[in-house]
Amino acid sequence: MCYKLNNMKQPEMYEITSADDTRMSIVIRLFSQYLSELGEELGFQQVDAELENPMKKYGPPAGALLLAYIDGQPAGCVALQPLPEKDTCEMKRLYVLPEFRGYKLGRVLAEAIVQKATDMGYHTMMLDTLDRLQSAIALYQRMGFTGTAPYYNNPLEGVVYMQKPLSR
Repeated sequence: MCYKLNNMKQPEMYEITSADDTRMSIVIRLFSQYLSELGEELGFQQVDAELENPMKKYGPPAGALLLAYIDGQPAGCVALQPLPEKDTCEMKRLYVLPEFRGYKLGRVLAEAIVQKATDMGYHTMMLDTLDRLQSAIALYQRMGFTGTAPYYNNPLEGVVYMQKPLSR
């Protein structure tokens, strides 16, 4: 998907594309920067294995991994993985590099992964975030995500669990 932007603040063009094996070094770099910036120990999510082979966790047929490019430069990512509950998936690793923030690219990525999940036949999307990430929470709320009970054991403090029904 390519989008032409008309806002003066915006870059000339950005693209959202599915990641494949040829782009794994970009995915790994973005995931590593995400984890570094988050500043939390996520060993309980097996992130070491995730960094070794992102497609194992997020690849087809049940997962998806999207990359955003601005003017041809890697700018962000988002992924989805299936959850054990039937027709339910989880949004993961929504991240935009600092130099590309302010262009609403986080929303574009989040909307793209929601659409991808819908197209894949999922009925519900879950996510978790941290209460200190207020801009992320506000984005998710604007997109129709609402608070929900914990759907897995996340030992971090201040975890916010959210869900969104997906419509076809």
